[in-house]
Amino acid sequence: MINEKKSGLLHGVLFIALFSFAAFYVAEFDFVKKLSFSPLIVGIILGMIYANTLRESLPASWNPGLAFCTKRILRLGIILYGFRLTFQQVIDIGISAIAIDAVVVTFTILLGIFVGRLLHMDRSTALLTSTGSAICGAAAVLGAEPVVKAEPHKTAVAVSTVVVFGTLAMFLYPAAYRMGFIHMTPQEMGLYTGATLHEVAHVAGAGNAMGTAISDPAVIVKMIRVILLAPALLVMSICLAKFSKGEKKQGGKITIPWFAFGFMLVIGFNSLNLLPASVVSAINTFDTFLLTMAMTALGAETSIDKFRRAGGKPFLLAFILWMWLIFGGYALVKLIA
Repeated sequence: MINEKKSGLLHGVLFIALFSFAAFYVAEFDFVKKLSFSPLIVGIILGMIYANTLRESLPASWNPGLAFCTKRILRLGIILYGFRLTFQQVIDIGISAIAIDAVVVTFTILLGIFVGRLLHMDRSTALLTSTGSAICGAAAVLGAEPVVKAEPHKTAVAVSTVVVFGTLAMFLYPAAYRMGFIHMTPQEMGLYTGATLHEVAHVAGAGNAMGTAISDPAVIVKMIRVILLAPALLVMSICLAKFSKGEKKQGGKITIPWFAFGFMLVIGFNSLNLLPASVVSAINTFDTFLLTMAMTALGAETSIDKFRRAGGKPFLLAFILWMWLIFGGYALVKLIA
């Protein structure tokens, strides 16, 4: 019986791995590159296509493998994500960028919680959508999922919202900047782009379209937002525990996001520059594959019916947060930078 369970788990993991290889392949298509869709985004799309076509044909014994990808592999992927960052990057960009990022992340999450309540939204979906908008898109949603303990389809809905509005912004920013609608210096535009676009890929895509004078500071500012994922998850865990305590009139258990501490430790190790660049690059590629597996598994658990049940409120919330990022972020950069 134990061997059967292990066999089913292994088959499920390998099944998702094959889909992830396909996601990497599709992500290399020219039209996909132009959209700046990373393998993570392609993975969740492929997973959702499968969920709405052939999902019923998957042996039930393979389901633990999918759960393993959305839990264990996800946590490892978030930890290894730290190899993309160094603390030196934070120091080099300056205190103003750190201040802007801190305000953007904090206010976006709080605004999302407030608006989510006004819309009578499911708390998990609202929190995941807010976290994705505030920090780093899909990766932040994945990071928050173990803390929020949301169902897979809610995570997929939150990812979808940040992908939609992040992609729109990626095309909007360069066009608006070239047409003179955004009156900023290249340095200010870099800060603005990095502090307000959703995905790292979105920042890179928009930045490259506007030139290196903008893309270089934009990516670094974005990476500071990524670093803020760890403290945000810790605060989120404590607040959720207190909320549960008040709601149930009994002790709420704090879910300590140990993987967030692992994430910070990896950043610290990477800051020492002990590994050759080729090794770090290989680790980052492997990490992208792990995160793609997690996204694909989430997509495979997400049917159209579950999206229908979620309704339009998550997208309305994401739109409101997007408007705040565009206009509020602009005001912040002009005020602080």
